[in-house]
Amino acid sequence: MGSDVFLIVLFAAFLHALWNAIVKGAGDRSVILGLVAAGHVVPGLFMAVHYGAPAMAALPYVIGTTVVHWGYYWLLNLAYRTGDLSIVYPVARGFAPVLIAIGAMVFANEMLPLTAWLGILAVSFGILLLARRAVTGTVAKTGLVAAIGVAVTIATYSIIDGIGVRVSGNPGGYIGWIFTAEIFVVLYIFLTRWGRLCAMPARSIAIGIFGGIVSSAAYGLVLYAKVSAPLGMVSALRETSVIFAALIGVMWFGEGPRRDRLIGAAIVALGIGAIAATRV
Repeated sequence: MGSDVFLIVLFAAFLHALWNAIVKGAGDRSVILGLVAAGHVVPGLFMAVHYGAPAMAALPYVIGTTVVHWGYYWLLNLAYRTGDLSIVYPVARGFAPVLIAIGAMVFANEMLPLTAWLGILAVSFGILLLARRAVTGTVAKTGLVAAIGVAVTIATYSIIDGIGVRVSGNPGGYIGWIFTAEIFVVLYIFLTRWGRLCAMPARSIAIGIFGGIVSSAAYGLVLYAKVSAPLGMVSALRETSVIFAALIGVMWFGEGPRRDRLIGAAIVALGIGAIAATRV
């Protein structure tokens, strides 16, 4: 993996942790997620006009990822209603590299060497430490199950988009189309929660849209990296975001216990580092 791709994905990881913290800290997360989706549509429209349409071969992937993102938003909202950021986020993002690596092997014929799989085992161990309170019953099981569901949807849309952006022949156009397609999510949330949207302070609305723009930048950078780098490797490196999320959860939201969460995040980071450093 080249240094330029490494730095791009690392920056995307920070942006992703940041927008998740914005959602976690929001009062009405359902409406905030609608605003986040709206923040995707705005740059998506610009990119769709600027880059034009992707190849027709990419259309099934655009439709597929749009549908999967519906489930992602629903599960993410449920997870953050019932669990802490520094537990939900590492579980959701930590399981994703394992699932994506397996999916990429099956659907994209991408094989990872032994060192990469050893890194994945380290990620799994770190996740178990981060999720220990949930396993022992001190954290709501609903939040843990929803976080695992989020991981499944992340893996699903990551594989769909990783293949879709490659067959599109137009990465900018593909990214623009999938972001613009989130207008359906925006309409559904806003039309069913219009009163709650109108009652929301202007500052909260601006924060939600800003979170969406940050999120779109994070995912757009990751998709750009996937054009030339293996899906599993890029996705694994992206999960360095668990470090940022754990730090934000502890320092911003005052979540604890600090020791377990920071050690768990460090172990996950070591595993991700082993995966990212693997030559393919």
